[in-house]
Amino acid sequence: MRIQARRRLVAVAVVVGFMAVVAAPFARHGAAQSAPIAARTLRQVATIDLPGPPGRRFDYLTTDDEGRQLFSAHLAAGLLYVIDLRSNTVVASIPDVPGVEGVAYIGEGRKVYTSNWYENKIGVVDLGQMKVVKKIPTEDKPDGIAYAAPFHKAYVSDERAKAVAVIDTREDRVVTTLRFDSETGVPQYDHVARKVYVNLQDKNVLAIVDPGTDTVVGRYPVAGCQGNHGMAIDPERRRAFLSCEGNDVLAVFNLETNTVIARLPMAKGADVVQFDPGLGRIYVACGSGAISVFQMDDPDRFHKVEDVRVPRKVHSLVVDVRTHRVYAPAEEEEGRPVAKMLVFEAVVGPASGVSGK
Repeated sequence: MRIQARRRLVAVAVVVGFMAVVAAPFARHGAAQSAPIAARTLRQVATIDLPGPPGRRFDYLTTDDEGRQLFSAHLAAGLLYVIDLRSNTVVASIPDVPGVEGVAYIGEGRKVYTSNWYENKIGVVDLGQMKVVKKIPTEDKPDGIAYAAPFHKAYVSDERAKAVAVIDTREDRVVTTLRFDSETGVPQYDHVARKVYVNLQDKNVLAIVDPGTDTVVGRYPVAGCQGNHGMAIDPERRRAFLSCEGNDVLAVFNLETNTVIARLPMAKGADVVQFDPGLGRIYVACGSGAISVFQMDDPDRFHKVEDVRVPRKVHSLVVDVRTHRVYAPAEEEEGRPVAKMLVFEAVVGPASGVSGK
């Protein structure tokens, strides 16, 4: 994802990460907290204290296929947290991932890939050992990762190289690099169409890649969008949700007709987009201090429900589609530096814009 703050030194991040692991390997509880956040669509139900240094930037999150663990990138601390979703506790704090941005769970081999911006490498984390066991070179600022499991490949946005690195997930090596005329935003794998979508954020274009041949088979303009970086998809209903950072718009893209069918206003500083298919709900984390929430009425009709107020600089989140819980890391709280994971339950009912299902 795009970084607005100044680049921090790699050496500082590594030292800070090491100190954090030694000093506090597990989650802390009982610290003073602000009142829980409550809104029409989300209700805060827990806070997980994270062992890394407070006030440092976070980035992407993901869960494993079984819904048991959450993996959270603490970019500026050079740490990857592994959180048990059943107990809301940190079970591991893994160092040696400097500038970690993207995170992807790779089911085969039970491992996690991390995009380590500060060293331009992909870290391979063995979850049995809870440590980095290999590093794969990339070019310039690896970012989002899409895992195409049937093809045994991962597609990594090599953002500033204007490229996507294609990794063989069985051998943990780059097999080819796809070149574009734009910086590359978040990629996503569509298991229904068996295609990979790539945001070309400088061109306001969505590219489509065939993972069988690793060739670009389509490029389509995202009308009314400036800077399409974040992306979530609804493969079954053939929709993509793109956060347009340049003009604060959520663009809903029809993956059958390859056209934009809706544009909705977001809060300032939009970044990561997530979709809850069970509720038909879209969440966008916005660094200005909000989670913008949208509702799918049907595949052709969408509306904005609200901006849920959260601490400033919360720009990433993930949805656990099994429980409908939303997890968002926070680096500040009422102006004070913190390192916390905010845990929300989805609220359903007429007032929330969606009925229970």
